[in-house]
Amino acid sequence: MFLYNLTLQPPTGINQCIIGNFSGSKLQEICVSRGAGTTIEILRADQQTGKVTVVLSHHVFGLVRSLAPFRLTGGSKDYIVVGSDSGKITVLEYNPTKNILEKIHQETFGKSAVRRIVPGQYLAADPKGRAVMIAAVEKQKFVYILNRDSLARLTISSPLEAHKSFTLCYALVGVDVGFENPVFAALEVDYQESDQDPTGEAFENAEKVLTYYELDLGLNHVVRKWSEPVPASANHLIAIPGGTDGPSGVLVCSEGFITWYHQGFPAKRVTIPRRPPRRETGVEEDDAGKPRLIAASVVHRMRSSFFILAQTEDGDVFKVQVDYPPGAGGDIQGITAIRLKYFDTVPVATGLVLLKTGFLFVAAEFGNHVLYQIENLGDDDTEQTEYTSLDFPDPEEAEPDEISPVFFRPRALRNLVPVDEADSLAPLTDCKLMNLLPGEDTPQLYVTSGRGARASFRTLRHGIEVQEMAVSELPGNPNAVWTVKVDSRAEFDSYIIVSFTNATLVLSIGETVEEVTDTGFIGTSPTLAVTQLGDDALIQVYPQGIRHIRADRRVNEWKTPGGRHIVKAACNSRQVAIALSSGEIVYFELDAGGHLNEYGERREMPSGVSCLAVGEVEEGRVRSKFLAVGCLDQTIRVLALDPDNCLQPVSMQAVNAIPESLLIAATAENTAATNSSSTLYLHAGLQNGILLRTVLDPVTGQLSDTRMRFLGAKGVRLFAVKVQGQSAVLGLSSRPWLGYTWNDRARMVPLTYEMLEWGSSFSSEQCPEGIVAISANTLRILTVEKLGNTFNQHIVPLRYTPRKFMLHEPSNKFVVIESEHRALALDVLRKEAEEDMETEDGAENNEVEYPLPPEQFGVPKEDAGKWASAVRVIDPMKGETTSLVYLEENEAAFSVSSVTFYNDPTETYVCVGTARDVTLSPRTCSSGFIRMYKLDVDGKLQLMHVTPVDDVPHAMCPFQGRLLVGVGRILRIYDLGKKKLLRKCENKQIPTCIINLHTQGDRIVIGDLQESTFYASYRRQDNRIIVFADDTTNRYTTCTTMVDYDTVVGGDKFGNFWVARLPSDVSQDLDDDPTGNKLVFEKGFLQGAAYKLQRVCEYFVGDTLTSITKTALVPGGREILVYTSMLGSIGIFVPFQSKEDVDFFQNLEFHLRNELPPICGRDHLAYRGSFIPAKGVIDGDLCEQFSLLPWEKRTQIAEELDRTVPEVMKKLEDIRVRGAF
Repeated sequence: MFLYNLTLQPPTGINQCIIGNFSGSKLQEICVSRGAGTTIEILRADQQTGKVTVVLSHHVFGLVRSLAPFRLTGGSKDYIVVGSDSGKITVLEYNPTKNILEKIHQETFGKSAVRRIVPGQYLAADPKGRAVMIAAVEKQKFVYILNRDSLARLTISSPLEAHKSFTLCYALVGVDVGFENPVFAALEVDYQESDQDPTGEAFENAEKVLTYYELDLGLNHVVRKWSEPVPASANHLIAIPGGTDGPSGVLVCSEGFITWYHQGFPAKRVTIPRRPPRRETGVEEDDAGKPRLIAASVVHRMRSSFFILAQTEDGDVFKVQVDYPPGAGGDIQGITAIRLKYFDTVPVATGLVLLKTGFLFVAAEFGNHVLYQIENLGDDDTEQTEYTSLDFPDPEEAEPDEISPVFFRPRALRNLVPVDEADSLAPLTDCKLMNLLPGEDTPQLYVTSGRGARASFRTLRHGIEVQEMAVSELPGNPNAVWTVKVDSRAEFDSYIIVSFTNATLVLSIGETVEEVTDTGFIGTSPTLAVTQLGDDALIQVYPQGIRHIRADRRVNEWKTPGGRHIVKAACNSRQVAIALSSGEIVYFELDAGGHLNEYGERREMPSGVSCLAVGEVEEGRVRSKFLAVGCLDQTIRVLALDPDNCLQPVSMQAVNAIPESLLIAATAENTAATNSSSTLYLHAGLQNGILLRTVLDPVTGQLSDTRMRFLGAKGVRLFAVKVQGQSAVLGLSSRPWLGYTWNDRARMVPLTYEMLEWGSSFSSEQCPEGIVAISANTLRILTVEKLGNTFNQHIVPLRYTPRKFMLHEPSNKFVVIESEHRALALDVLRKEAEEDMETEDGAENNEVEYPLPPEQFGVPKEDAGKWASAVRVIDPMKGETTSLVYLEENEAAFSVSSVTFYNDPTETYVCVGTARDVTLSPRTCSSGFIRMYKLDVDGKLQLMHVTPVDDVPHAMCPFQGRLLVGVGRILRIYDLGKKKLLRKCENKQIPTCIINLHTQGDRIVIGDLQESTFYASYRRQDNRIIVFADDTTNRYTTCTTMVDYDTVVGGDKFGNFWVARLPSDVSQDLDDDPTGNKLVFEKGFLQGAAYKLQRVCEYFVGDTLTSITKTALVPGGREILVYTSMLGSIGIFVPFQSKEDVDFFQNLEFHLRNELPPICGRDHLAYRGSFIPAKGVIDGDLCEQFSLLPWEKRTQIAEELDRTVPEVMKKLEDIRVRGAF
């Protein structure tokens, strides 16, 4: 068994975020690493609209642990320094011309993989661009000196060691000391005494210190320059501008305090304000009043000052300013005060980035990433108190415990305005694939994602989101629409021309769209084609002739010969071609004097003409060289338009249906042997819904390398449009599609919009890039913004972190269970309100709400062991919640399933597994329950009864008219009872904890938390569950699914994917045994079950898998495995169907490992086998990097594979399109 792995959507969570001028221009870009560091992206925020677009996305095939921007002194371009799991430091440069990341330097310093003593976890650059330090969690630190050579190229030195044994590092920054020797600051703990003290006293007294490391540029070595004890809770460092720009030093952020330290100066400290306690009876009664840590920060320099935005773990952002006296001669001597003031509350971030244009990018830890516009710096906010270090004693004068806390009250956004959001599914907890929406031919992905009050239930549909700008009703049902400019130099379109069956409507584009009648267009006849001709003329083709409208409104008209009319037309800025009802092709061309001249001869086609296409005139040329003709005999013919052989056939292609539409367009991609920047394609839409894309040779006109794609049940109409500055193809069938180039790869993606009949590009002052289209009797103006997205999303907000969900099939509604640890439950809040306000008992939960909106401020926190939980019913058709039941008394939901009992086949019940007073470590609970609900016709949950159990029920599923439940490590079968579920059978052989269950016939597949999977069988005659097979490898299982009767696939929390199979002979013997004695009396093997599963496939995905589903993603496509991961990635495993394909892709993968090694230096084979050597899986993401190679390399690899380059590209496209999209 061999599988082909492809990523449909890369991880959406961000773990590193930096800013710089990476393209060398004045524009600032944001560089992020996604997921666990598997992808590096360059983002850019538009200065006018504030929209964040992805400029570049590059797969690392490794784990990025740290990122830092670096700019040489006097330079204008930032480099990207990467610390990864490769054991190497990598310096990357962004090349905006080629839109690629280029590896400038790569220096090896240690072993690969994420290790405690191998540097890569921390990275800091000298603010003046002279050196970088890379550090490990323990012991090792290296400093690299960066400079430029005589050719202005970046150079890197040999590493300088700054190691210290028995030392743990918590944070690292580069200290701004002007042009003195570079200094780096680290938070460290020496654990040597703790390691040797068995009593634990030394551990309790271990001291955390702030250490300065100085790089002596003269002696070329690193010394520990200065060390100062800091609070034990210190976790974050912020470097302060130095030299002539500020006082230098660092801010050490600890629990409840921000303290400034610098060598030779006294420390200054300011407290971090806390949210007020929930109740006025005492600070320590709830978690709200406890001191907070700083989670993220950003320093923003202005012309003569600077300020810092620091965010706490609650999401509250504080503006920090430092007062310092100007010294003599420009030297700054210490600081006088630290001022701190509440700014706003935003989602908790893994990184904050502040652009010079006034945008704040928040890379959210959970949920969507947000771009804010700073409307106000908060200096005039009189409602919030400004706290200063002058109000608090210095660190030498008082201990932190001796300082009274200060409180602030958060408020709605005042200084920040959200302008854009980037979708993020992290953390993605569960996923189901099914087609529930009417009129859809592909299944939707229903996922639960997010954490706390920012959690959501999302419906993911394959396609790009479309924004509807305007919809206008028309007096009838139109059949075509065009836009034209009156002058070729005009920036925006001037007219919209709408054709009806017996009339033509002309609309003028301005501040409003109005009908005009003095344009020269004939309005009493339908229109076949419209375009802007020459510099300032217009052309209208209608069934009886052609109107050439000059700028001065003079009209030249060409009439059809008697008894004939025009059936099809194609035109560009200098050429017009028409097809007459007699089957003749008539060709016109614009001469130097602006006259439209007919070519002397006409070409009679062997059958009727169904469509025509002529390409755009390239810059510097006077004509397009070819005319494409679609004929009723199911052929496409290419005719030459050169004066020497005008209308002579040069090539022909037979197709399997009548062509509906043709389009000749150049696509910007580097695939030609000449390394040209674009390739000329002939797109053909057929009446059977198939789109063909064929390479059209720009010299000979020959057709080659045909690709095929099914778009829908209707004939395909094609139109050329502009999207984000690039040429694109709009294909209209039973749903609209958009073809464009993304990361040097052609993509054809559906638009999430209703069926359209005709389209054209649209440009106006209000909408610079859009599409005008018709649907029924309406005219619509649309824009497409989020290119590169595979899915668009519909979001239903949730209250708590979703755990699992399932579909209630009779009602087609989803039941979602939500549980939040360390969160305040509503029933606790209600009880407190009753006690404080002396209200009557019996108030409903719904009457009580949290004091601050949880959507912005989160659910109030509680101590460990406290839970808030709810069961929610969602209607996916309407996208709304129909029922919401809150669980009380510290009860939390952990599993859910629907079941139809044998005793009551008319009703499908919802069973929810809950537990009370759950602690995570060690795993304990006071009691567990199985709550059984009935879902009524209105989508409301009705509690039937509650069954107590003795542990947490983490898994349940229906089984032969009963309910199969994993209660802790015990597997039980329950049947329906009147007052509770009745226990019928149980098995206690599972070692740790059952987390998922699958059944087929009498066979049960059990997923264990730490011990992989077990196969069991239910013997009805003995009413026994017997475990007969297990895995030989211990795995921390997160998800499993059955592929067939003998095969199971799964994922673990370390990011491994595996396929395990019960040997077919063993399976057959067990099923053929009528007595079942083979199961009962077989001896165990290797301290486990009697039989062992065979390992078929092993593969490292790079992220914790949360779901695996066996399904078909495309209509008529093969069944594949679709997986989702914790940090938001969605991928597939496609099974190979022939040995020939396996050999081809194995060889291609081998060549790409050698010719295109991962950019951060990780060995690809070692990466995909990080925990267990890779087996039986081919990396499709690596294979698709083939298009990034230079043409010479591609040709060389193709020859090794006995293929041509187009054949290799077609193979890659076919396996993706046939398995997914």
